[in-house]
Amino acid sequence: MGECLYSGKVKEVWSTDNPDVLEFRYTDQISVFDQIIPSLIPRKGESLNRTTCHWFELVESEGICKTHVVERNAPDRCLVRRVDIFREPGMTPRDGEWVFVPLEIVCRHYLAGSGWRRYKRGELTAEELGFTPGTLLEEGVKLPAPYVELTTKFESYDRLIERSEALEIANCTDDELDSLIEVVIKVDSLIEREAAKTGLIHVDGKKEFALGPGRKPVLVDSFGTLDEDRWWDADEYSKGNIVQLSKEFVRQHYITTGHQEELRLARENGVADPPIPALPQVVIDDTADLYSSMFERLTGNKF
Repeated sequence: MGECLYSGKVKEVWSTDNPDVLEFRYTDQISVFDQIIPSLIPRKGESLNRTTCHWFELVESEGICKTHVVERNAPDRCLVRRVDIFREPGMTPRDGEWVFVPLEIVCRHYLAGSGWRRYKRGELTAEELGFTPGTLLEEGVKLPAPYVELTTKFESYDRLIERSEALEIANCTDDELDSLIEVVIKVDSLIEREAAKTGLIHVDGKKEFALGPGRKPVLVDSFGTLDEDRWWDADEYSKGNIVQLSKEFVRQHYITTGHQEELRLARENGVADPPIPALPQVVIDDTADLYSSMFERLTGNKF
């Protein structure tokens, strides 16, 4: 019988009889803007677990990189290879193996979500996104090339950082960071290919890594789900419409109510986050339906 080692926003980490293996237990909690919403989404944990295990299997089968998944042992659980985590910036051993990289790597393919909101506020320019300087951009435009950003992992909320700070926090080399970014681009190419088969656009997403044997990339945590990635309906996009098919659907609820702006200002001013309200039942029901239907579209399996 294991013990709970960590309880996060959407999953719990449990020990097992094998000291090198942990169990991830995905909950029905949902979070946005690094806040846990006081509402549960039925079977969301199962959807996340089964979806991310699907992608991990594809990544390994195509030889892109190693992953930490050992096996999916229940609808909402999987066994993973344990990695050593050093939460203090710069403390991860420079020669360590099976060590967690304390960063999130975000890759954007379309101008959406926080990227779009930052562009509107003048915090992100068309030139930075790969366009000709002075180009006026619209929400949803496809970027000329994948746009990679780095964020912190163990702070109170994810913070965008420059490459130099990322190298200091992770205590890794330029080549090692480049190897992680290279994997992100390859994985996203795989996701784009597979998603297109069922009329989906992969808009953006985030990934996390460990450095394994020989300090080679090992893909860890979760990815390719409605929590980490953003998806649109391709047919509607071709008609000029953006139909959200991800957790952005829930984010938009809190943007509409004004909570997101209140939260942003609180963080800018260094004051406590305002509590996030519960979701209306209709949003809970719609979100549960979305997670189940998107599992089927992303994996081709019945939920």
